[in-house]
Amino acid sequence: MSSSTANTRISLPSHVRGGFVKLANFKIEQVAPPSKDQLADNQVLLRPVYYSIDPYQRGRIAGVKGSFIESYSEGSTITNILVATVAASTSADYQEGDLVIDNDGKWESEYITDARAISKAPVQYSAEPRDHVGVLGMASYSAYVGAVVLAKPKAGETILVSSASGGVGQMVVQLAKARGLRVVGMAGSDEKVGYVKSIGADVAFNYKTCGNYMEAIRMAAPEGIDIWFDNVGGEFLDAALAHINTHARIIICGAITQYNLSSPDERYGVKCLTSVLIKKASIHGFIIDEHYFTPTHTAFYEEVSRLYREGKITYRLCETEGLENAPQAFLDLFTGKNFGRSIIKA
Repeated sequence: MSSSTANTRISLPSHVRGGFVKLANFKIEQVAPPSKDQLADNQVLLRPVYYSIDPYQRGRIAGVKGSFIESYSEGSTITNILVATVAASTSADYQEGDLVIDNDGKWESEYITDARAISKAPVQYSAEPRDHVGVLGMASYSAYVGAVVLAKPKAGETILVSSASGGVGQMVVQLAKARGLRVVGMAGSDEKVGYVKSIGADVAFNYKTCGNYMEAIRMAAPEGIDIWFDNVGGEFLDAALAHINTHARIIICGAITQYNLSSPDERYGVKCLTSVLIKKASIHGFIIDEHYFTPTHTAFYEEVSRLYREGKITYRLCETEGLENAPQAFLDLFTGKNFGRSIIKA
């Protein structure tokens, strides 16, 4: 948490268009903290408790135009989803001590924002702040929308899940298993494979040591794939398409293998798209933002909070302490050093 004399802020001096982001690309500084005397009408002073770290932020750092979310401006503070407490308020809707969610909150120890930019955390489902960037947060909700709402799973079907130990993947595994599916998971280490099996996957393999991806999938899912939940794209997507069954559903949630390319020429060209035609399959991409504050969101909260409370699902966090360590935690997303859902404790 911030002190009375300093406020940690992390900003982006300039865009990083290609290749991997480096620590030197972030600016970490101590600035004067805001005070409640600076509040205009209908504003709040927030003290973040937990910050979310997400792969999609790579696109915002690149300064690419025309994406689903606006890029960071050069010199601006990094923003992302976070959970905070209200330190002061001039809004009738928020009181000091309220726990709130800011979907575009600043990477600062304290900051002022308009009250209309935040929402109250649904504490009726959990009073634990970390749960609102963890088991009940954006990554878990993405799993629910993709695996339950869009994929329309049926008991007895086979689902293949990439990044199955990550923030999204681990929830997909458990939601699918709860619905009677045969679950096949892919992960990047033997330890992660063990975790994926422990939360319900029938089969899991280490994609870094399995050799040929197509052969590994064939052995893990000899009867084919009915649902492919894709978090990675690239060669993995191609290998999965080669094994889909008739009327398969391909859910595109992410494409992390394509986020750090040095140039557009490095983009992977998918070769097995004719499988979609031959198998009469469907491909569904989605952005989670359009599913917020809907009946689906309520259904997610109700089901997942109940299963978690009853001990029927688990959720692994990769928690780092200190906002100043957020840049490194972000870089770790792209090297596999993280294990579980990455968050920062203030």
